Amino acid sequence: MAFRWEEYLQVAQFLHAEGGTNCSKEAAERSAVSRAYYAAFCHAWNYARNQHGFTPTGGPRDHQSLREFFQHREPQVATRLSTLRQWRNHCDYDDRVADLSAFVQKSLAYAEEVIHRCR
Repeated sequence: MAFRWEEYLQVAQFLHAEGGTNCSKEAAERSAVSRAYYAAFCHAWNYARNQHGFTPTGGPRDHQSLREFFQHREPQVATRLSTLRQWRNHCDYDDRVADLSAFVQKSLAYAEEVIHRCR
């Protein structure tokens, strides 16, 4: 059975709610942003591939290609994926993230929106 990528959103919600128990709250929240992005990205990727013939290459360019694919069909999905990717990169690579709590809240909402639109 194929993995249900939207389960990563549940992981992100858990990290946001319960984070800080076995690690710092910051580490949990940064991870929540990352998991929210991948929940949205992989769910949208499968939807685009299965329902609309999107052909991913399996490489890093797929992130941009998927946004370009949606730009013509569902511009809001493309915009949300772009923003989620920026926040994920910020949380995964930058030493300091100002207003991390806001990133988490918005990431959860944006990922949920992308998943809902790609059903």
